Amino acid sequence: MKETKIQRGKQSIAFEKTPYVHSYASIVGPKEGEGPLASYFDMITKDFELGQNTWEEAESQLVTFAIKTAIKKGNLKPEQIRYLFAGDLLGQLIGSTFGVKDLNIPVFGLYGACSTMGESLSLASMCISGGFADYATAVTSSHFASAEKQFRFPLEYGNQRPLSATWTVTGSGAVVLSSQESDIKITGITTGTIMDYGIRDSMNMGASMAPAACNVIYQNLTDFDIPVDYYDKIITGDLGYIGQEILFKLLRDNGYEISQVHMDCGIEIYDNEKQDTHSGGSGCGCCASTLCGYIFEQLKRKEWKRILFVPTGALLSTVSFNEGQNIPSIAHGIMFERV
Repeated sequence: MKETKIQRGKQSIAFEKTPYVHSYASIVGPKEGEGPLASYFDMITKDFELGQNTWEEAESQLVTFAIKTAIKKGNLKPEQIRYLFAGDLLGQLIGSTFGVKDLNIPVFGLYGACSTMGESLSLASMCISGGFADYATAVTSSHFASAEKQFRFPLEYGNQRPLSATWTVTGSGAVVLSSQESDIKITGITTGTIMDYGIRDSMNMGASMAPAACNVIYQNLTDFDIPVDYYDKIITGDLGYIGQEILFKLLRDNGYEISQVHMDCGIEIYDNEKQDTHSGGSGCGCCASTLCGYIFEQLKRKEWKRILFVPTGALLSTVSFNEGQNIPSIAHGIMFERV
């Protein structure tokens, strides 16, 4: 396909009509509230239940709060949001479904595992840039207990977690994008392809997701013909300490050194030594809450000018894992710039 001003390289888009970040909000659980980013979140819950009867209902409450707060902070009403792009880790997206069902906003349900915030932002950006909406909202969530219940072991089992394991973040983040100019814009996106390096260890998500992060970062730099230091930060979603090391090696093998500008949300959201989170944080809510708290704040303060935000997701299910399948992964890149 012939490259245009909009289509860049193999898998990227440069927006001619710019989508802007209109408003955003984040909410996290008590463990995240004890971490180093606590002061950046809009709300820290007092407990994991949020007054609900189940973990899944609690996760839906996170989604509802994030969306409503982002809309309110933008001085908008729900009826002004043309589309919602929402997703989570649970079967049939029930965290999102029950979190948005009473808002009466047209919704697209998405699944990209922990990369879903990148997917939702990508599609919402394309929607705004294409003139299909004046306001569109991207949101995702995760909950430690609902994720453990679905993918791993019952909490009551008290199983030993290997050092390669990550801790699923209890949290949600929502971003309202607009066609109206603001101080943060999205200049482009790089859509990931599914990568399969033969990883089968469900307790080592970082190893599974690092190749997908490498693919998107490499392709973004190549498609736009830019050097690594074009960005103040290249920020992955939840590779953790082990995934970060693998990412650095893979990119070095491809001629890029990003260690000086790299940041991982899963590493930043917890104090590993004090909170015993092993390889770091993970889950859809990890990068979403970090983006809508800490990252946007650094852009607003002009600490950073340009960042590449790369949420990563491990595409496994209980069915595929129990049938002995590999754990493929995907990532999506969003180019944010301070105006």
